[in-house]
Order: sequence, then structure tokens, then C-alpha cells
Amino acid sequence: MRLATYQPDIAPNLGSMIRLCACFGVSLDIIEPCGFPLSLKSLRRTAMDYADIADMTRHDSWETFQQTRPAGRLVLLTTKADDHLWDFKFEPTDTLVMGRESAGVPEDVHNACDAHVKLPMFGAARSLNVAMTAGMAVSEALRQTR
Repeated sequence: MRLATYQPDIAPNLGSMIRLCACFGVSLDIIEPCGFPLSLKSLRRTAMDYADIADMTRHDSWETFQQTRPAGRLVLLTTKADDHLWDFKFEPTDTLVMGRESAGVPEDVHNACDAHVKLPMFGAARSLNVAMTAGMAVSEALRQTR
């Protein structure tokens, strides 16, 4: 199981995802460019010492990520999906893809993903925080596959 974050906009959200991955033993792919300077200093500020124990790979572009990623499905978490998180059947080799906080992912990235999953929202709610969504998705995927 892997988590990929596409061009994250907000450093504290990336820090939360790093901590999530370190705590659950899930590898993290950071697909750049980020909306903030990504440096060891910024990682230490947002991810604390979890950046030292997380299995992270930085990719300078979507294309580089696609060329170097392990085999398995790309499962995009998006509000533009029909399948609900709790109804989706995860596989151990899945990579869960999280979009940018401000804009999600572009159409070409959306189309490159093998599956599209959403968290059902009630009332006028549009979306959850990206790190919170990642936590829920990783938890459900690991529940199913472990």
C-alpha cells in the first residue's frame, strides 16, 4: 500500500500525511512541484521527527512518478467519483492518490488513475481536509488488505 500526494499546496497537510505514513508503515510519494518550498527544514517543522522514519520518495513531476512507481492500481480520492470509500475493494498493491487542496488533479492525472473513490458528504459539505481524507482512506484500505 502506498499514498501519493499530487503537488501539495499546504505544508502542514503534507506533514500530517508523512506522520500518517510513518505510523502505519505506508510508503509516501510526493509529486512535485509543491505550493511551498519543500526542504528538510520545512519537513522537520511540519512532520517533526516522523520525516526521519517515513518511507518517502520525491518525484519532480507526474511523468517521473508514472515512470518509477511500483506496479499496482492508482486509486484517486476525488469528489468526482461514483464509488464510495466503504464500498470499494482495495488491493495490497494500490497507491492512493490525493490531489491538491486547492484544485484536486488535472484531467490527465484523473484519467491516468485506474479507479476513482469518494467519501460521501452530507448536506452542503463539499470536502474534508486532504490529510484527514488520506487518513480515512489509508485506514480503510489497510483494514481490508491486512
